[in-house]
Amino acid sequence: MRRSRLSGFVTSLLLATGLTLTGAATAQASSTAVTGGYVALGDSYSSGVGSGSYISSSGSCDRSTKAYPYLWNAAHGPSSFAFNACSGAKTGDVLANQLGSLNSSTGLVSISIGGNDAGFADVMTTCVTSSDSTCLAKINTAKAYVDSTLPGKLDTVYDAISAKAPSARVVVIGYPRFYKLGQTCLGLSETKRSAINDAADYLDNAVQKRALDHNFVFGDVRTTFTGHEICSSSSWLHSVNWLDIGESYHPTATGQSSGYLPVLTNAA
Repeated sequence: MRRSRLSGFVTSLLLATGLTLTGAATAQASSTAVTGGYVALGDSYSSGVGSGSYISSSGSCDRSTKAYPYLWNAAHGPSSFAFNACSGAKTGDVLANQLGSLNSSTGLVSISIGGNDAGFADVMTTCVTSSDSTCLAKINTAKAYVDSTLPGKLDTVYDAISAKAPSARVVVIGYPRFYKLGQTCLGLSETKRSAINDAADYLDNAVQKRALDHNFVFGDVRTTFTGHEICSSSSWLHSVNWLDIGESYHPTATGQSSGYLPVLTNAA
């Protein structure tokens, strides 16, 4: 999710306190070695916002050399690598700006998308600045969008990937849960934290269903992030990052290398 789009809600967070994210596991292991090129699509969880070491030529897309696509490419040396993921991307942005590298020789595609469409920033802003009941109402609105509108948007993206890269293994990677529950933790109430985690599960379940219906692989990061959520003793997710506010609520470099990378490696 985008640094610039997060900036507005993060500003409001500065009037409150710190927040969160967490984890689960890969749904399916690789059956064959990847041949052909690798194309990395998606939003800020794929571009690597929060992990530092941004590639200057990527501009506001904030692609990082510590992001899981970059790390996977370095470790496996595919025949080509296109790092197209961009901070803030929605499904429409993927369709408009990220698919040009796909072709019949593409062997692997990874993508995380849907969080910005579902209104992650609005949910977090509301839950930080408003009451429990208002937070829960905003989450219910987001869930309704996930039910009514997001599946069709994901289908359009997935159909386009299949059409442009018919031979590719496509790994759709989900999002971590935000919080470790049952901890003493400044910021949101346990009611809000639990509801936000449930919303992350709701989004992941919807994304997983659409991925599997397209015969794609779903990479589930909730297990790898378990025990490393915000409010844990070793979080792999930023709460409020005072040095770079746009990195707030994104995986750290360790979150990318230990939370996301193993999921892609197992699923690819």
